[in-house]
Amino acid sequence: MELPVNRFKQALKEGRQQWGIWQTFGGPDMTELLAAAGYDWVLIDGEHGAFDVPQVRPCLQTLAGYPTCSAVVRVCERNTALIKRHLDQGAQTLMVPMINSAEEARAAVAAMRFAPEGVRGYNSATRAGRYSAIADYGNKAKDELCLIVQIETRAALDALEEIATVEGVDAVFIGPADLAADMGYPGNLAAPEVQVAVEGAITRLKELGVPSGIVTLDEAMLQRSIAAGTRFTALGIDAVMLMRSAQGLLSRFRDA
Repeated sequence: MELPVNRFKQALKEGRQQWGIWQTFGGPDMTELLAAAGYDWVLIDGEHGAFDVPQVRPCLQTLAGYPTCSAVVRVCERNTALIKRHLDQGAQTLMVPMINSAEEARAAVAAMRFAPEGVRGYNSATRAGRYSAIADYGNKAKDELCLIVQIETRAALDALEEIATVEGVDAVFIGPADLAADMGYPGNLAAPEVQVAVEGAITRLKELGVPSGIVTLDEAMLQRSIAAGTRFTALGIDAVMLMRSAQGLLSRFRDA
């Protein structure tokens, strides 16, 4: 049996834009709905969403039935054991938040890889190794794994080039909400300084040839980020989309 191809990673290498959506709740039914809607990737949010490790597994299994939609799993922190568990259950693309230095980026890479290159505990009798059905899984695994590091602070912006060029970092995601807060503008992504920082980071990454991504509910910022060069772009968040739709439906009748 062959190792499944990571279509998300492949598209990043080819420089293709991939449109994504954020999943924060709902389990595999919500995952399937978002995949069926036609998105290129679904972010299963283990940081702020309602997902512990075992709850991610059925979402991954659901997306396996949608060949045009990839799973991206965001872990809650840079934690070797946590990363190992998600990889073992079949996640191929992980997003790791709050990476502030090249040293932290290298630690995230090490958590993704078996020895001698890394510190990931070895086991091929997992869903990722198709329960030992994939020959030579230990040597092949890293080829289809994709690491996205998340930049969310001024310190990370200062070290952006060093972080982005760490071997094993496949892409960089800009977290504008936390970045705005760290810059002294909590909840204010429209602050000119925040916008300059975000667009500048995307431009710097483009010059390095490193794919960048973003999520924001500010459509003007989203459009500028796309124009600046993002290559995996989240267009919405499930909870927000549902709330806005529910409120809009109610107001059409209550206010009639």
